[in-house]
Amino acid sequence: LGLSHLQFEAMLTAGRDSDNVNDFALVAMLGLLGLRIFEATGADVEALSEVRGHRVLRVHGKGDKVALVPLPPAVSRAIDRAAGSRETGPLLLNREGRRMDRRAATRRPRQLALTARVAIDRVHPHMLRHTFVTTMLDAGVDLRDVQIAARHADPRTTMRYDRARTNL
Repeated sequence: LGLSHLQFEAMLTAGRDSDNVNDFALVAMLGLLGLRIFEATGADVEALSEVRGHRVLRVHGKGDKVALVPLPPAVSRAIDRAAGSRETGPLLLNREGRRMDRRAATRRPRQLALTARVAIDRVHPHMLRHTFVTTMLDAGVDLRDVQIAARHADPRTTMRYDRARTNL
């Protein structure tokens, strides 16, 4: 299951306060945009653009499908902070200055959860995507709109997130 609203806010705060500028960008991309881990770590600085007055991030999703994801101002600022003055290359970097891989992107949310004192065993990146979907469903967003935002091909996939909220 996903994180509660307060737990997610604590993770965002921990990411924002982190010395590593990539932490906040990673948590924002996973939890506020609903990106999959490979979409976030595979994003490049060149994928940022403006379309019809909106700042967007072009991501390569499942099945090599390309999607333009609109960036809310807070996420846009986090991404700009992570990109710094770079105009090319990977968006998220590891400590050595290379592209952040799945392992690093899995460790960072776990570390941020410890810092934020989020009491959940085995925090993982998909938990933030799950939080994105369940938050939208809890807010009363139409299932079809959530499906589109999550880039699910089948509405039954999105419905599984909805059913999981009521299971212990």
